[in-house]
Amino acid sequence: MCPSRAAAAPSVDTDELARFAALADQWWDPDGELKALHRLNPVRLAYSREHLAEHFAARLGATTDLKPLAGLRLLDVGCGGGIFAEPLCRLGAQVVGLDAGAEAVGVARHHAEATGLAIDYRQASAEELAAGGEQFDAVLVMEVIEHVADVGAFLAAIGQLVAPGGAFIGATLNRTVKSWALAVVGAEYVLGWVPRGTHQWDRFVKPSELARHFRPAGIELSDLSGVVYDPLSGNWRLGRDLAVNYLAFGTKRETL
Repeated sequence: MCPSRAAAAPSVDTDELARFAALADQWWDPDGELKALHRLNPVRLAYSREHLAEHFAARLGATTDLKPLAGLRLLDVGCGGGIFAEPLCRLGAQVVGLDAGAEAVGVARHHAEATGLAIDYRQASAEELAAGGEQFDAVLVMEVIEHVADVGAFLAAIGQLVAPGGAFIGATLNRTVKSWALAVVGAEYVLGWVPRGTHQWDRFVKPSELARHFRPAGIELSDLSGVVYDPLSGNWRLGRDLAVNYLAFGTKRETL
């Protein structure tokens, strides 16, 4: 695979781009190689909907239950094939999907066109988009932070992309012994939930590190919730245990 123009950004790992490019035809297969992301979608979507509706309540007062995010402009960073951007769009938001991989963006555009959804998909890095000065009501980063080459550069760009008074929502993995045992050994080698080599444990991000990287941008984390697998139902749910998967919500000050 030829490196994309986004590969020059410090946060972009060309090996990761190549690995996900090889999985491009799997994005919309709920039982394929990326099935774990499909199964995480309901809990992360419900979390995003709840926190965005609460934070922007004054602006969203006239929205309907069917379109609760109407009036918000959202950025889905690392959107892949669009499996999270599409439900956000169906909730009424104006959605921009961003990914450094040309293959993923191609899949996302094709699927959105086939389903009649107007989503603005772009191939670029977060740093490139931030350099252009564009900002959004909320920036959502789902299962991406643990795949970037330079967390500091990536989160600095994310901070710039959140408009003053706006919000950040992220889903990532904590760097703990438990996450190594469950998310790497268990999920990749024992259960086969994700392809082997998907995760590099040393890139997992502790909540305290996430908060520290965002502080210079004026973003303060106000909620941290664990995402826990329930073996009885086969579903994921929110919980108090942050040791493996967790969701984070933060808001940006109106003025720095």
